[in-house]
Amino acid sequence: MESTYNPPVPSLQFLARFEVELGSLIELGDTGAGKKRIIPINGGRFEGPNFKGSILPGGADWQLVQNDGVARIDTRYHLKTDDGAILTIATQGVRHGPPEVITALAKGKKVDPARYYFRFNIRFETGASKYAWLTRSIAVGSGMRLANAVIYDAYVLI
Repeated sequence: MESTYNPPVPSLQFLARFEVELGSLIELGDTGAGKKRIIPINGGRFEGPNFKGSILPGGADWQLVQNDGVARIDTRYHLKTDDGAILTIATQGVRHGPPEVITALAKGKKVDPARYYFRFNIRFETGASKYAWLTRSIAVGSGMRLANAVIYDAYVLI
């Protein structure tokens, strides 16, 4: 099949930095596919060139740590922009690395994020017309895990 056109090559545009404060981990146990756990989201902040605000408490990461050590990330939480809009954010992705790095992260130690892989897709929902563009965008994130927080940079695929 011939075409005079080619699909556009995607690039990334910085969206915002998110600093997500985490609560105490709740272990649910082994489900057969791995260990299921819930990590509450207690709050935080986000800021980028087109929006900024706070992360509302009440969401969580419903995480599955597979038997091979890969953590399957599955978060849902809410944002409140500085101008009062409410957005729902959901992320799905993976975190993995060498066993000694993952063990250090689990103990709350500082680890260079270049030593492990922590990537995810991001989906937004909102009724605020000013931020409707987010609901029509594909976003991805690259993160790092701290003892009581996750910090990640989000990008829109353009």
